[in-house]
This record gives sequence, C-alpha cells and structure tokens, in this order.
Amino acid sequence: MRIDLITALPELVEAPLAASILGRARRANLVEINVVDLRQYSDDPHRKVDDYAFGGGAGMVLKPEPIFKCIESLHAEGPQIDDVVFLTPDAPVFNQQSANQLSMVGRLVLLAGHYKGVDNRVREHLVTRELSIGDYVLTGGELPALVVIDAVVRLIPGAIGDAASALSDSFQDDLLGAPVYTRPADFRGWKVPEVLRSGDHKAIEEWRETARVERTRALRPDLYSPDDSHSH
Repeated sequence: MRIDLITALPELVEAPLAASILGRARRANLVEINVVDLRQYSDDPHRKVDDYAFGGGAGMVLKPEPIFKCIESLHAEGPQIDDVVFLTPDAPVFNQQSANQLSMVGRLVLLAGHYKGVDNRVREHLVTRELSIGDYVLTGGELPALVVIDAVVRLIPGAIGDAASALSDSFQDDLLGAPVYTRPADFRGWKVPEVLRSGDHKAIEEWRETARVERTRALRPDLYSPDDSHSH
C-alpha cells in the first residue's frame, strides 16, 4: 500500500510517521508513506500556497494551482491512485468502517486542508472522498490525516504483531471493547473480576460480550440498538 500525504507543514507529520506501528510498518515495507510538501508545487517566489477569499471574509484559502499541480504530478508517477481524500471538518465522520474500506485500496492520497479551507474547485474536480474526524475545528488537516493513516495502516496484515487484536478492536462490530485488566490481580483492594482468572474461556467470552453491550449502551447509546444481535 502507498499513501501520499500532501501538506504545507511537512515538519508537523514526520515524527509521528516514523514511530511505533507506523514506523515499523514502513521499515518492513508493508506500507510506503510519502510526505509531499505542497509548497514545492507553488510558482510563487516565496512558496506561498494561500490567498484571500473572493467576496471577503476572514481567513486565507489554499490556492488551486499548487494542489492541482501536485496531485497531477502524483498521478503521473503511478501507480494508480484509488482515492484522493480531503480532510475537512465539514465532511462525513471517519469511523472504523471507513478505515476498513481504505485499508483495502492500493494507493491513497490524503490532502491536509489548512487556513480557511481550499478553493472549492479542488473539492469539485480532484477530491474523490472527504472525511472529518469529528465535529470541531483544528488548525489544519495534518492531525486528522495522521489519525486516518494510523487507523488504516494498523489493519494491514503484519502491521501489528497480533492480527486478531485489530479484529477485536472497539467499533469493528459497532460495540465498544470490554474492560481489560492486567497484573496484579489485587491492586489497592480493587480486584480483577473472578471470571477473568477462572480459565473458563466460554465464561470469559460471555462476560466480555455482556460487558461490551453494557458499556456501549451506557457510553455510546448512539451506537447501541436494542435490535442488535449482540443485545442481551
């Protein structure tokens, strides 16, 4: 898999992409992640990539020319780009199902918005998919892009040591994960539930499933459906 992240602030994303699961996946050649400096595609002597909005109003807007030039250059490099994803707060919210879908493609281009957004002609004629990580506004799309990359790369076979771990994550089946515990079994008088120490795998799975439903119902009622097959 190849991911190209287009940003006007490459220094903001380099360190996270080199660490932990992302760094290991890159070093193992499970994924190729290229940080593309948008300013390198600007014709402005000062590498400027933004300008004022037509019609007035506060804030600057990313110009279309460098973005078109950049993405057309990436297209020409090959291989085929499957999706050009624009990270913006006014878009459908990214979720586990989105991550699952994106993990199946061969090549992604992520465009990190900045300032007051991008010239709308970019969204109309270049972008194939738009994603938000939540109903709030950040300084730019770099952090959301990193969130998407992390969620997608960990699903690539071999990216994490235990493949079953990704499949049992919260939201894979619209339920939150069950509470987890580790040693010591008794910490300050707070004890790990006895069933988890019983060795009875069937009872443990039943406990976890019940706990998942209860946690989802209490913490994320928007995800919980009484008609769901997991409901008790």
